[in-house]
Amino acid sequence: MIRRTFLLAGAALAMTAAVSPARARDQWTKAQANSWHAKQPWQVGANYTPATAINQLEMFQAETWDPQRIDLELGWAAAMGMNVMRVNLHHLLWETDAAGLKRRMDEFMTIAAKHKIKTLWIFFDSCWDPNPVAGPQHPPIPGVHNSGSVQSPGADRLKDASQYGKLEAYVKDLVTTFAKDDRVIGWDIWNEPNNGGGGHYTPTKDKNKYVALLLPRFFAAARAADPVQPLTSGVWIGEHWDDQTKLDAVEKIQIRESDILSFHDYSWAEKFEVRAKQMLSYGRPVWCTEYMARGNGSTFDNTLPIAKKLNIAMYNWGFVDGKMQTRFPWDSWKKPYTYEEPTIWFHDILHFDGKPYRQAEVDLIKRLAAAPKGVVPASGK
Repeated sequence: MIRRTFLLAGAALAMTAAVSPARARDQWTKAQANSWHAKQPWQVGANYTPATAINQLEMFQAETWDPQRIDLELGWAAAMGMNVMRVNLHHLLWETDAAGLKRRMDEFMTIAAKHKIKTLWIFFDSCWDPNPVAGPQHPPIPGVHNSGSVQSPGADRLKDASQYGKLEAYVKDLVTTFAKDDRVIGWDIWNEPNNGGGGHYTPTKDKNKYVALLLPRFFAAARAADPVQPLTSGVWIGEHWDDQTKLDAVEKIQIRESDILSFHDYSWAEKFEVRAKQMLSYGRPVWCTEYMARGNGSTFDNTLPIAKKLNIAMYNWGFVDGKMQTRFPWDSWKKPYTYEEPTIWFHDILHFDGKPYRQAEVDLIKRLAAAPKGVVPASGK
């Protein structure tokens, strides 16, 4: 296993270093991207936060770091055939304890690698609370979906040009540290960058203008470290992803800059297939980095077989039911489920004790993961 030696001695310098786009490596060509992807197994996994953490800050801060729980849960993932996990980071983790964050990223990947799982790291996220604060996180709001998730960089940093160099340095430092590490499957630069936020939070004014300014700089910061892993950022709204005239400024950057294209889809199988083929029309490999919302029509049984045939990597939302409470649907922000459970779980695969919510789903994931690329075995085979 190839690993990059930690650059702890340079952490203080990295805190203030700006990144020049001229130093960045080029985007992979389509041929390079397809050649790399052809060597990978079909990827199937989840967006991962341990059940004991409400968000990425609680997951990675020293006081609440829980490697034993992570080891237990990733063992469950491996047993059902999962081989990748998509994991959120946060700039505040790096700013408050860069060395500690890198140690815990390394420990996470050591645990994951023991279970033959690779990691897709996310740097920034435009969803949910726009005012992140490091330190102890509030407890879950009873009955509410994802009540503790926080944005990065958040509303204030997004508009503060004096902070941009530090945000670029955060990206470059982490990619530099793990640029040759074969436990990393890729780098997701910004999750749903043009998302207004969600929940009951006030959307950041002119958010897309700032995102369109920063997103290319963050791609450049990652490429400046010359990683052997691909970069991506996934589109998530719209009906015509194969038509550049229908894309907003942020989406055009995502497609222009990504080595491997990615998208999110929480809809019925028919729409998933249309969106998947729109993304494949660019001639690059494609990953679906979020899907599976049972109450919205997106399920394992109707979506995973399509993706397997098309060799699209699949990362469902949610794994073990816990403090993020994503078994509750999105509408729980308006109507908290404080006196009842949802009729069906919205996300998540396992109960806190590892028991499957639906055994048939676990069996399907395992069966598809075991089959050769592009092959969808008959049920029960």
